[in-house]
Amino acid sequence: MTAFAHETLSRTERYAGPIFTVYSDQVTMSGGGTAGRDVVVNKNAVVVVALDDVDRVVLIKQYRHAVGRRLWELPAGLCDVDGEDLVVTAARELAEEADLRAARFDLLVDLHTSPGFSAETVRIFLARELTPVPPDQLHERTDEEADIEVVWRDLDEAVAMVLRGEITNAAAVGGLLAASRAREDGWATLRPSSTPPL
Repeated sequence: MTAFAHETLSRTERYAGPIFTVYSDQVTMSGGGTAGRDVVVNKNAVVVVALDDVDRVVLIKQYRHAVGRRLWELPAGLCDVDGEDLVVTAARELAEEADLRAARFDLLVDLHTSPGFSAETVRIFLARELTPVPPDQLHERTDEEADIEVVWRDLDEAVAMVLRGEITNAAAVGGLLAASRAREDGWATLRPSSTPPL
């Protein structure tokens, strides 16, 4: 069976903000008709599973207004610097949110976070060979990040937190489960950090 080539017949901008834009599209459907689809086009993101030499991972807890509570997550951030290499973005976010540097980055997994309505992709890196950011170079956290809680958890315990429903952030779930599986495979499934993005 040949896959149908869906075509966007029209696009109307509904909202444009600093992080995302919302469009209403008319799209050809496989059954022969057309349908309306709302699409969010936003800045993509990077996420970091920072793993130390005794298999502990860094978790952060911060307030997320959309859900009205603090969530356990991994260090992460938007790809909001034009032309910046994704590894550089990941390294910056790791330093800013967890006060860590990593000498080694590998690609764990790429995610479409919610493809039913969003074009967002998230690239999740595994960071190893960790060292602390020197005290005189620490990032001053503001806004929601001002009271980030940073903890170390054994990777197996972090996976258990996922399965107990204590970690629900989708990128954190994907990153932790991917890291656990990659470790079981002796890291053989890791891809180079330079792998072209989706």
